[in-house]
Amino acid sequence: MAVVDRSPSFLAALASAAVSGLDPVSVEALPSTPEDRFDVGFVMDSQHRRWVVRAPRDDMAAAEMDRSVAMLGIIARRLPFGVPMPRGFIALATGGRAMVYPYLPGHHVDLAALPRGAGVAAELGRALAALHNLDARIYDEAGLPSYDADVYRSRRLTDLDRAAATGRIPAGLLTRWEAALEDVALWRFAAVPTHGSVTAEHVLTAFDDDHDAATGHVRALTGWEHAQVADPADDFAELVSTMTADALDTVLEAYALSRVERPDPHLLVRARLASELRELTGLMDAVAARRLDLADVLTTQLRQLDDAIQASDDPRLSLAPAAVRPRAAQRVVDEPDQETPEVTEPDPDLPSAP
Repeated sequence: MAVVDRSPSFLAALASAAVSGLDPVSVEALPSTPEDRFDVGFVMDSQHRRWVVRAPRDDMAAAEMDRSVAMLGIIARRLPFGVPMPRGFIALATGGRAMVYPYLPGHHVDLAALPRGAGVAAELGRALAALHNLDARIYDEAGLPSYDADVYRSRRLTDLDRAAATGRIPAGLLTRWEAALEDVALWRFAAVPTHGSVTAEHVLTAFDDDHDAATGHVRALTGWEHAQVADPADDFAELVSTMTADALDTVLEAYALSRVERPDPHLLVRARLASELRELTGLMDAVAARRLDLADVLTTQLRQLDDAIQASDDPRLSLAPAAVRPRAAQRVVDEPDQETPEVTEPDPDLPSAP
């Protein structure tokens, strides 16, 4: 499938063709970059209904979207937040098909600005717990990939070996990542259904009171193309690299309290590793697509990451196995009128940030 940009009018035409009775009145396309894998447009129809049209740009994106479709209808009935529910599809001349679904109301939030305590941070922890509590057979029956801990670690090592062969990985990062991937102590986890790419653009929130952060909650999660049964730490990769330590603690407290199974103690260490390896994935995609200009940019970013890690003495950046020094679970995350107090007593049921 050739990589193409699609105009707002073309996206509106796709929506109209995919859903019977959808008569577009206005359309707004999300700004795109050459690295984006989907073209996305928001369509208002003559009945004042809002729709989202999502058109893959390449064969891999199309295949990932199609795999997630069968699963979405099943998990929608089992989760306390919304997910995209396709209402129509339309084949694309370049291959694959575009998906159209009713607009999910909500607002994106700046993860870096989320406060600790009750509100979106706590709700995000509960939302991830609800997802990870699902029966993995749901994903298996939908044909989504499934990996146990050992297989997943092996796949990561294989990817790192391939990347190392390009000569573009700084020696410091290569040593750091190899050590973490070869340390089997870090990779003792129960595989769970994951979203696979929880970022700010995929989290939709709402507030009962726009002036009270504690009233925020998660309305929906979008962007399920990377869903698979795998490491629960993958869904924390963006959070560990973006959120403040206090807000991340709130996420983890709410998550641990809502999980059916006790979270493993090395969850955040692997989340940090997953966050760093995203840079590696982008580089390999650029090399595979022969986008050497983009590969050069990403190589520079990897060098900058290596320099930043080497210069930092922040223990949270460590990829060594986490010491068992968990923090107490504060049920205050359920009580909007209070702030989470300082923790003084350990609780063995919670993971701790590395």
